[in-house]
Amino acid sequence: MRTFAQHMDDKHYLKRLIREGEHQQQDFKYRVADACKLAKSVSAFANTDGGRLLIGVRDDGQIAGVRSEEEIYMMHQAAYKYCKPEASIKFDTYHIDGRTIVVATVPPSDKRPICAVDEEGNKRAYIRIHDENIVASPVHMALWREAQRLQGAMMTFDEEIRQLLDVITEKQTLNQIARRSQLPRPKVISMLARLVRFGTVRMEYGNQQFLFSMA
Repeated sequence: MRTFAQHMDDKHYLKRLIREGEHQQQDFKYRVADACKLAKSVSAFANTDGGRLLIGVRDDGQIAGVRSEEEIYMMHQAAYKYCKPEASIKFDTYHIDGRTIVVATVPPSDKRPICAVDEEGNKRAYIRIHDENIVASPVHMALWREAQRLQGAMMTFDEEIRQLLDVITEKQTLNQIARRSQLPRPKVISMLARLVRFGTVRMEYGNQQFLFSMA
């Protein structure tokens, strides 16, 4: 049985986390009604910098508590059934002022992409940007494949790479770069992934799209 001092330590710890608000490595979930939706957050944390879900906390930081064992079951489903490959996740349960809060901690994965699976079986990978879960771009997918396959490989600048770099004179989308370079889109995706990996090109998110520019 936990002592009063341990209970107060838990309460102070949770209050400190809640004061941080939602950010790139923290998300609040008032309730878990859909394991598929929760899997998106797990995917996003695993594919980015890791993070934690405070389950039983409202968006405004008010502690509501986990309401049933069914919600805890769905948390496990989100990580182990609706994420492919399975995501690593650790659940810690706290009892504060008569309410139960679950902190689900997701480390960054070395098996990216971790994809969230919807009820139809469709797989989609997410990344975490600020306090949002964003669908990973084709360049992210290629970047993760490159990282697994080409560890220690060197960057070579052939004619097609130079042709691609010549058109990146300002921030542009993947489709703009493919159109202006007149190279096949799959090849542009692969080359952009390599250039981002080696720090030649910068990829950033703005206005609900990914933009590429020279680093």
